[in-house]
Amino acid sequence: MNYFNWKKRFENPIFWINTLLAIFMPIFAYYGMSAKDFTSWESVLNVITNALKNPYVLGLVAISLWNNIINPVTKGIKD
Repeated sequence: MNYFNWKKRFENPIFWINTLLAIFMPIFAYYGMSAKDFTSWESVLNVITNALKNPYVLGLVAISLWNNIINPVTKGIKD
């Protein structure tokens, strides 16, 4: 049984953009952040550090990543 075609996914820049969005958008939404709130690297690091300490936020990120990886038009977990 063939599962995910990771090689093709890793070569696709859209996969990487979606993956970054799947990680950061739940974090920014949970903390009510917008682009204007990130005026320094310190503020970005503080939000990420707080997110890593919060199991609920980590769960949101995991669900978001799962939705990014799974292909909804195929049966099971394969491409």
